[in-house]
Amino acid sequence: MSLCFGTMIIFGQNEKYSTAMEQKIAALDTTRDPVALQELANGFERIAMAEKNEWLPFYYAALANVNMGYSMMDNAMSGDASKIDPVADKAEALLNQAEALKKENSELYVVKKMINSLRMIVDPQNRFMQYGPLAQQALDKAKQLNPDNPRIYILEGQDKFFTPAEYGGSKTEAKKLFETALQKFEIYKLENPLEPNWGRGMTQYFLAEANK
Repeated sequence: MSLCFGTMIIFGQNEKYSTAMEQKIAALDTTRDPVALQELANGFERIAMAEKNEWLPFYYAALANVNMGYSMMDNAMSGDASKIDPVADKAEALLNQAEALKKENSELYVVKKMINSLRMIVDPQNRFMQYGPLAQQALDKAKQLNPDNPRIYILEGQDKFFTPAEYGGSKTEAKKLFETALQKFEIYKLENPLEPNWGRGMTQYFLAEANK
């Protein structure tokens, strides 16, 4: 009887955790407003503090922070290191906590790439030599760990899309990478519904832009 009661408690806790996570994960894939992203980041961090053995809340809290950083860059804070760097620092600290629980995971290296790219684009001229190679190394590691991860090809496509042609950028190459990302989404298998599955809508948006 005690074993059955204990199992019911664990199930109830897991159900509560899953419900809280699912709601926030769905919002994270579509939210671009910095204030809303800050709220999501805080929400994921609260879950992480309550579920200290789960890597995903730390991962999503890191992702929400880095997405907030990119949104801030789009909202007239481009080049303001005093505003962007603390967000990148917070994302990195949370990602380190996720990595302490989940070693050698492709998704973690995807976010590492995003964090280093965010640091770099605050001041590309002065930061490329430091953060450019770190961003590329993280993406290479993500691909080594799971070449079928569609988010790798989204980030590669964005790099090609936004880089000027004289520095190796190409909308044609970007289009191919976004198409690869969509193909990978078709075969990508989740071990559980809380695992990262973001980016399909982003890919479709950039593919349309690359076709213009």
